[in-house]
Amino acid sequence: MEITPNMTPEQYVDQLVQEDEALRSIREAIIGEGMPEVSVAHPYGKLLTFLIEVSGAREVLEIGALGGYSGLCLARGLGEKGRIVSLELKKAYALLAHKHMEDNGYGDRVEYRIGPAVDSLKALQEEGRTFDFFFIDADKENYPVYLEYAIALAKPGAIIAGDNCFLRGRTLNTDKNGPAVQAVRRFNETIATDPRLVSTLLPAYDGLALARVK
Repeated sequence: MEITPNMTPEQYVDQLVQEDEALRSIREAIIGEGMPEVSVAHPYGKLLTFLIEVSGAREVLEIGALGGYSGLCLARGLGEKGRIVSLELKKAYALLAHKHMEDNGYGDRVEYRIGPAVDSLKALQEEGRTFDFFFIDADKENYPVYLEYAIALAKPGAIIAGDNCFLRGRTLNTDKNGPAVQAVRRFNETIATDPRLVSTLLPAYDGLALARVK
């Protein structure tokens, strides 16, 4: 490993925590399909795997599948009986995500629900479903809504993780006050202060919020 002048903490971690071939191929496929390059940073992907392993989570809800990068990270932490419900607006994205999950041996562990996530969350609530791990990485304007649903659908002690808390610096920029920025600010404030949660925010990469439901 080479340490260079002015190396950022993220660059240092990127060299230490390597992205494996399976994850790299998913990221490349996402780019090749012209999809947004917004998958979770690979060190945080490994953190998701770690958190699921140590928490013993068996029922996982992913809000935003994209091409399956985070889905694979989540699945790797599950035991044999663990399952994922993944919500994705676009059918083409869900199909690509499922292909990648199948390619890596987890195709039977995930159920995709296509359409607006709020509709799927409402249906899950009506079905009486509960989960012990949530990963939120979808449209930012609905982050506060997704957080409230996560708390409502959570088993006691469930973990909630939310990516992109800094919106590439826009959350911290007082000149930026669009709907997505304001929504993520509310999400961050709720994560940090809601008495129903024990929480923290990790400042590396684009920010990751972590909370445990009491």
